[in-house]
Amino acid sequence: MIIAVDGPTASGKGTIAKALAAHFGLPHLDTGLLYRAVGRQCALNGGNPDDPADALAACAFADGLLADPELRSEASGGLASRVSIHPPVRQALYERQRAFATQPGGAVLDGRDIGTVIAPEAEVKLFVIASVAARAERRFREMQEQGRATSLDDIAADLEARDRRDATRATAPLLAAEDAVVLDTSLLTRDEAIARAIALVELQAAKR
Repeated sequence: MIIAVDGPTASGKGTIAKALAAHFGLPHLDTGLLYRAVGRQCALNGGNPDDPADALAACAFADGLLADPELRSEASGGLASRVSIHPPVRQALYERQRAFATQPGGAVLDGRDIGTVIAPEAEVKLFVIASVAARAERRFREMQEQGRATSLDDIAADLEARDRRDATRATAPLLAAEDAVVLDTSLLTRDEAIARAIALVELQAAKR
């Protein structure tokens, strides 16, 4: 069974995807981490993330970079959004994601185009959303816990900018697949969101 979990930044899709993988005994891939690695490598190379050639060159990042905690920073998230608009970058990472999705037994993948591009044949598709206010508050708390200095207003502005880039890019824009079930986590606790997601997966799987 392939479970596709898509949605904007800080909607809770990553937390939900990990929980679904654990619950159903499936491997999990955070595809956004791949793009963060490309963005981070681009910066380490001294390149311009808005330049297609520089971004593509950064796709040759070493696997060890995926363990770099800096990939979880707001800066890396912003770089990921910028490099991800380039079609050559998306193509370079497509096969890696596709191979993971189609492995024997299935998998859980979360990102922005899993249900529409990477695994359109997925048996279960969730599109996780939340208001900008709710997402900004969550990210703000995370940053505080990590000891990172930032402001709630700056985080909200950054999320809105990322949403615009992700939703308007020419290649694989952020949007819900026609057969995806939308899960709004704005008013849900972490445990409530996970429980709801498990129920939705079981419901969709039963219809197959």
